Amino acid sequence: MQQSVQKERIILGIDPGTAVMGYGLVKETGSKMELISLGVVKMESLDDHMLKLQRIFEKTVALIDNYHPDCLAIEAPFYGKNIQVMLKLGRAQGVAMAAALSRNITITEYSPRKIKQAITGNGNATKEQVAAMLQNLLKFKETPEFLDATDGLAVAVCHSFQKISTSTGKTGGKKSYSGWETFVKDNTNRVSGLKIKK
Repeated sequence: MQQSVQKERIILGIDPGTAVMGYGLVKETGSKMELISLGVVKMESLDDHMLKLQRIFEKTVALIDNYHPDCLAIEAPFYGKNIQVMLKLGRAQGVAMAAALSRNITITEYSPRKIKQAITGNGNATKEQVAAMLQNLLKFKETPEFLDATDGLAVAVCHSFQKISTSTGKTGGKKSYSGWETFVKDNTNRVSGLKIKK
């Protein structure tokens, strides 16, 4: 009698930033998830924005070459009032994505709210609440120097939670959902007689 081989998948999660980039890697084996690594890339010492982007690109490529992830999950920049900050964060995210694309790694983007919702059940959770939930889930004790590291890890765990099982076994073009409400909104033809409270 043959044993069914459980599928393994390594997910790299990145929280892009121009001062600190957080990252985390998890390995899925069937329904189990384990922590591989988490950390930060510091860029405060670099004055030139272009040098910061180079560091992000090089570090992302190094993480991919070192851990061979199957996919990249990345946090989308949140919409703030400062357009310059938004521009810089967008560039940081784009460079990390370009690094993944240069290694033919698939990319999924998640909003900060979606990530918090997936990890804690609350889209307005604090960074500390997210970190505490991840420590409980992945059974690691050490507190990272920066919450940016657990933010990067949270993106990877969020991606792991997004598996959608349907009767056909397809994920519908790799679209991810943050919860039942967004799934229903995009699949009204598949769900009837339900009302979602706003």
